[in-house]
This record gives sequence, structure tokens and C-alpha cells, in this order.
Amino acid sequence: MPESFNGFPSALSNRNADDCYVSSVKGSEAYIELPIATTTEELRTTVGKFMAIETGARELLGQVTEVSLKTQAASTTGGPKAIARIDLVGEISSDASGQRRFRRGVSAYPAIHDRARIIGSDQLRLIFRGDKSSFAEIGRLHHDTSVPAYVDVENLVTKHFAVLGSTGVGKSSGLAVILRQVIASWPELRVLILDNHNEYGGVFADRANLVGAKNLRLPYWLFNFEEFSDVLYAGKPPISAEIDILSELIPLAKTQYLNRRQTGERASSLRKSEPRQSSFSVDTPVPYLMQDLLALIDERMGKLENRSSRMTHHRLIGRIETVKNDPRYAFMFSNATVGGDTMATILTELFRLEANGRQATIIQLASLPIEVVDAVVCVISRLAFDFGMWSDGAMPLLLVCEEAHRFAAADPTVGFTPSKNALSRIAKEGRKYGVYLGLVTQRPAELDPTIISQCNTLFAMRMANERDQALLKSAVSDATANLLEFVPSLGTGEVVGFGEGMPLPVQFVFNRLSQELLPRSEAAAALPKDLSPASRTEFVNAVVERWRGSIMSQAQGQTASAGQSESIGSQMPSGNAAYQRAEQAEDKISKALQQARREYLSR
Repeated sequence: MPESFNGFPSALSNRNADDCYVSSVKGSEAYIELPIATTTEELRTTVGKFMAIETGARELLGQVTEVSLKTQAASTTGGPKAIARIDLVGEISSDASGQRRFRRGVSAYPAIHDRARIIGSDQLRLIFRGDKSSFAEIGRLHHDTSVPAYVDVENLVTKHFAVLGSTGVGKSSGLAVILRQVIASWPELRVLILDNHNEYGGVFADRANLVGAKNLRLPYWLFNFEEFSDVLYAGKPPISAEIDILSELIPLAKTQYLNRRQTGERASSLRKSEPRQSSFSVDTPVPYLMQDLLALIDERMGKLENRSSRMTHHRLIGRIETVKNDPRYAFMFSNATVGGDTMATILTELFRLEANGRQATIIQLASLPIEVVDAVVCVISRLAFDFGMWSDGAMPLLLVCEEAHRFAAADPTVGFTPSKNALSRIAKEGRKYGVYLGLVTQRPAELDPTIISQCNTLFAMRMANERDQALLKSAVSDATANLLEFVPSLGTGEVVGFGEGMPLPVQFVFNRLSQELLPRSEAAAALPKDLSPASRTEFVNAVVERWRGSIMSQAQGQTASAGQSESIGSQMPSGNAAYQRAEQAEDKISKALQQARREYLSR
């Protein structure tokens, strides 16, 4: 019969368990002396294994982080000995009903010559599974693949988390595994993914709503003043004189729109309003018409006292007209002349408030102009927090940000400061209002330390950069710091998980998704090899049409048509024809890439 040890079978059955005992204790570390002869192939005492120490009514659990051979001179008994250093991570004790349970942290420390043993697979399953219904399996333990690795979904989400690792180590696949389990375990949670590389379109099958340049609707009046200025000046420093004009006239445009709706006046009828008569601030999220703003600027430009600044007004009008007429910015200005308060509809669609079986929204940022991506991320993050705050957290939302170091950089001179502030606000205060944060980055050292310090669960994948490793060590407790020594040598898909969302700090391997569910960039597949030369030429022509159509307004198309009869062997499209040709090009390219993906998946 195997020896019993506080209700658990001893791993050293038919052996003298007294040979394994505590020889030294230092803070959260304990050193175990054990005979090498009792080490079996199944239960080898090596790095990554778990051991239990009997301390009266409870057992302390620790993970082996170092094993060394005890010198013969120091050994007091015959036969070689080994010394295992373990980090204490938790304990097993009896609750009020007498049932044995595991909990994090230790309430008592071991003494010299307390008995120790190696924990087997059955005990590990009990420890890692626990008794919580919110636990979900995301992988398998590295040193014992028969034992599932679980996360506590509630603690993982509500206390924020981050996935860290170098390029190509499996961050996207690991995040997909985590999010699929989160969605399955928490049906009321809404998930919004800021997909910087358009990778997650096929991960959730029919449980996600894809939003890109074609169907994203984010009206310009939802942007606050800083965000709108960033779009208007393409991320460059704004001109102070023009900013002063906008800050004064945008509230008036909002007041005019409200007055017109209340009185039923036509859009061409402009109500004169002095600045002091406006009841709105420049950041109030209410609609206004862009034509009203342009008319106000033009009116001010014509006043006698503004003759010296006439060119400033003129340049500002031209700047606004250029952005408004750019087809790439249609998601902002598509209804600039029509108006309408669509804020409730936009929030409902964006945050899946009426899920209809689709809990997730994937914002495909790669399909947007690169100049506006920072502002769009800022707007969405700010709206998520504000909605949670004004709804008192009635609908929990998880915001997942890929390439987080780009939008929340540690260097204050890099990136768009308002987007960092929006993410920082969620990290610091979001959990009070049911808004939670998940970060993914390959450069944790470049991520704002305030934000990453708020992530209470970290998944660390392979990282070779010393700065990244140093930041990681500063973010974890001393009791688990030794686990980070494994990070530089982790394989693809392997991860060290620690924090509130993990039952124990542990090294594990993410579950593998089926081929069709793996994150993959929409442009990752190459064209079929057997594509004919004529088809390749047609594909290139379609790319050119798509390219031109994405940056050509109708007015530009008409001007080009009038001024050019021939260009590279073909007539330039005019008016709506430019858009029709661009749409046809989109269809051709889409079909070719879909065929390439099918061939890739069938290999």
C-alpha cells in the first residue's frame, strides 16, 4: 500500500519518506534534501516540479526552481544527496467542513526536518482545477502534459491581463485560446478587440462581428477636440491659430444644429450665435454639421477685423475640406451633410449591446488610414470607459489591445498621448465600471509601466531582450521571480503564467487550435502558383484600381477625367465610375486571396 500523507498518497511509495526533508528556509524559499536513489523516471525531482512540505495540519506547496548535488563532505549519511530549492506558492488545509482545499499564499513556514514529497499528477489536477465553476482550460502543464492548465476567468478578466513575448512565439494563438474560453465561460461579457494586423477574423467563427473601413461608422462629432485635431493634422503638431478658431466655433456649430432640430429650420438657414450663447463645450459628444462649421469659419473670415488672419481661416477651410472629401475617411464623414444623432446605434453595434449570439467585435485597424489609427483607438477606448461609467457597469466589457506599446508608449514623446491616457484610465479605474483591459505586446519595456503594473495576470512567452526581462521581473512578486529564468528558453507556444488569474504560477503550453481557427493576417497567403500570366496581369491592374480608388474623391476623379484622356494605356475613371471600378477591383482581389487561403489551408 502506498504511504498516505495528510490524505494524499505519497509520491515516494515503498520508500523511506523521511529521507526527504527541509534543510534550510529563507523567506519564501525552502531547500529540500532528498536521496538521489529514490528519484524515479516518472517523478524525477527536477526544475518545474511541485513539492509538498508537511507543517502540522497543513501542507505547503512549492515549485522546484533549482536542483544541485550535495557535496559528499557535507553529507552526514551514506549515499549521494541532492538539494532542491523550491519557491513556496500556496498551501493545502482543511476548511470548516473538513474538506481539503488549496489556497494561494502561506500562513506558516516550514521548520528544519519537516517532511517533503514530490506531488504526482492526481494531486496536481486537484490543485489546478480547484472547485471554481469559472475555471477554464487553456493548455497543459509543461512538465506533465496529462494535467490541464486552468485560468480563473473572473479574476483574469476583472483584474486585467497581458500577453508578452517576442515576435513569432505564438502570442496571437495564445490570446485566441484565452478569448475563446473567456467568451464560452462568460456569456454576458462583451469583448472588443483592437486588431492591428487583421488576424482574428476567423478565430471566433460566427461569434464575432468584423468591423473595418467599409462598415465602421465613427462620426467626427464623437471625437473629442484632441482626437479630431490629430485626424485633421495627420498626427503632426497642430497650428495654434487654427486650433483657437476651431475651439471657439465647434460649440457654435453644435448649438446651431440643436436649435435647428428644435425649430425645424432648414440646414441652409444659419442662426447667428455668439460664443457665450453656446451651451456645449468643444468635447460634448453631440452632433453638428460640418457645413455649419465651414460656414461659420467663412463668415468669420469675411469680417473686417479678421482681415489679417484671412489666410489662416482659408487654410483651415481647405484642410477640413481635404480630409472630409478623402474616401479613406468615409467612416468619419459619410453623413457629414446629413447629420443625425446616431450615438446610441453606434454604441450598440460597437460594443455588441444586443449580441444576437455574437459577443465579440473585432476592429480591423489595418484597413484604416495609418494617420487615424491612433485617434480611432483613443476614441474607442474613451467611449468604452465612458459608457461603463455612465451605465454604472451594467454591461461588462473587455477591451483587448494588440501592439499595446504603440498606443501606450512609456516614452512621452512617442505616440498619441490621449490614446495612452484613455488606456491608462481603463487600467486604473475601469474595473469599477465593468470595463476591463487585455494587452498584447512584443516590447513590454516600451509599454507604459503604469498600465502594465495594473495587469494582475501576466502570460510571459519567450523574450530575449534584457530590458523586457528586467521589466517583467519588476512586475512580479519575489516568490515567482525564479520562474522568469525559464523565459529566454521557452519554445513556441510555451508560456509562464502567473498572477490572480492562475491557480498557481506555472509553465505550460497553450492548447492548439484547429488550422482554420488560427489567427492569420488576411494578406498572409500568396497567390496560387498556377495562376496564368493573364490572370496575374489582371490582378495587378485590380490592385492599381483599388489603390487609386481608395484615395480618389469624386471631384478628383472628374478633374482627372477632364484633363486626361489616356493614362498608362487606359482612361481614368470619372465620378461614380471611379468608385465602381474600385469596388470591382476589391472583388477581384478578394476572390484571388480567398482562393490562395483555401489552397494554403488544404496543404
